[in-house]
Amino acid sequence: MPSREVRRDDGDLIDAARRGDANAFGSLVEAHQHEVYTLALRLVGEREMAADVAQEAFVRAWRAMPNFRGDARFGTWMHRITVNTAWTMRRRELRRRHEELDPDRHAPEAAGVDPLEMIEAADARPRLMAALDELSPSVRIVVVLKDVYDWSHGEIATHLGITVTAAKVRLHRGRKQLRDLLWEERRRA
Repeated sequence: MPSREVRRDDGDLIDAARRGDANAFGSLVEAHQHEVYTLALRLVGEREMAADVAQEAFVRAWRAMPNFRGDARFGTWMHRITVNTAWTMRRRELRRRHEELDPDRHAPEAAGVDPLEMIEAADARPRLMAALDELSPSVRIVVVLKDVYDWSHGEIATHLGITVTAAKVRLHRGRKQLRDLLWEERRRA
């Protein structure tokens, strides 16, 4: 987990990285890599692809660094780049192969949750991840961005290049599909 000292120095690191200082950018990567990877993993659902998404997101950020205006925090900017990168890479991957996602999953551990909640969450995680795998990628990304990262419908629509109505419809479909899948599994147990 990145230290608070690194977070406080993001402003200085950003200024240096804008001027082309690769070491400063490396420090930014170090400070934000866990969050970027976690988001990528939740979006694409595969560890290897999530690592590729995270790496490509940081490459894109390095290229765009001179144009970073600082209107948003660096972490927020990286989240948006990661979402766009994941979306692009997922579409490219799905075009290349038409097979099921690898069922072997690893989800990052929750931080700051009491032990009983962690046990319940750990018990439910495999079922939830399996149900998420059943969703189409276009629906899954909306569910993850809204329900895990609490993005607004407008933010989701803008970054996926869809309308707000389409984002709401996909979210509704995704939640209904998850509810149906989890209910069916519970009935069988």
